[in-house]
Amino acid sequence: QVQLVESGGGLVQAGGSLRLSCVASGSIFSINAMGWYRQAPGKQRELVAAITRGGTTNYAGSVNDRFTISRDNGKNTVYLQMNSLKPEDTAVYYCASDPRPSISPSRDPRYWGKGTLVTVSS
Repeated sequence: QVQLVESGGGLVQAGGSLRLSCVASGSIFSINAMGWYRQAPGKQRELVAAITRGGTTNYAGSVNDRFTISRDNGKNTVYLQMNSLKPEDTAVYYCASDPRPSISPSRDPRYWGKGTLVTVSS
């Protein structure tokens, strides 16, 4: 099993920045692709950003050019740098990982964190 623990959420004003972190532990050999999802109140969960072990990234169109995903394989950690935050970015953000090389919106990852709340005030 893989355990994922997110941190870094909180309250920020529109235009501000936050950096989320997610540390993986347990069966680290099962971790390949990693990503961040979010779920806003009353909305479906959506893939925000994903990164392969080699560093190839992909983003949802709504966050492109504002969010940056990165990872430190030596620390088993994935990050999400969020800039120019908007009220519509308010959501619970979940870290996810999968043994497969990539994460895509069409297939849920195997492992999930419990989430961290990001609230952006206007």
